[in-house]
Amino acid sequence: MQTDEPYYRRDLAYVFDQGYGFHADACAPGILALLEPVRTRQGLVLEIGCGSGLLTKRLTEAGHRVIATDASPAMLDLTRTAVGGAADVRTLVLPDDPIPAVDAIVGIGHALNYLSDAAAVRRGLVALADALLPGGLLAVDLCDLEWGTAREGAMAQGRVGDDWAIITRFSRPAPDRFDRDLTTFVRGVDGSYRREDEHHGNVLIDTSSVPELLRERGVTATIGDSFNDDHHPLPVGLRSIVGRR
Repeated sequence: MQTDEPYYRRDLAYVFDQGYGFHADACAPGILALLEPVRTRQGLVLEIGCGSGLLTKRLTEAGHRVIATDASPAMLDLTRTAVGGAADVRTLVLPDDPIPAVDAIVGIGHALNYLSDAAAVRRGLVALADALLPGGLLAVDLCDLEWGTAREGAMAQGRVGDDWAIITRFSRPAPDRFDRDLTTFVRGVDGSYRREDEHHGNVLIDTSSVPELLRERGVTATIGDSFNDDHHPLPVGLRSIVGRR
């Protein structure tokens, strides 16, 4: 269920930046390999759901021209700090914000699953496909229905860092929904900890339907379990969508 509160406010953005970089580390080698032809011709890369800029930094360090986008102002602030002026960092709210024409679109962190329903996810995928220039590459991750079934009844989890802690509770209100309630504790400058709560609702889709949807928009796509990198498989239920116009 959607709320009026933005996802990834200041404290949760900080916690994910500090404690969850392993997903970007795992995905970056495969994505960079896929993007090598784009880098060679100095093509323009759009990153959706850039988060705190962990993948953005890897892209810019590899020599890519990057537009890094997210719907969270707090995440975009962290991205600007991470990459300085090496990327064009801006707000993009799918599926309705205009998307510039680009040579490649990449994204990790299943940004499209944060949309309101399956129809919005499909509109988001269509918008991304339509923004690809001829010869363009699409490489994003997407939560399949299996994401929910594999985590049915999952116990709450907790993690602790030097100046933060997070508790995550899971629920599956419907076969195509997977929700998380996240409570963070972040230490302030006075040494005390402040608490913040966020509710994240994700819509899950049957990813086997995605290739046909993209084919109708001129993009040939495959569904996989990694980004062209068998050494770094994605978590169970998270699929890679790799397509070319």
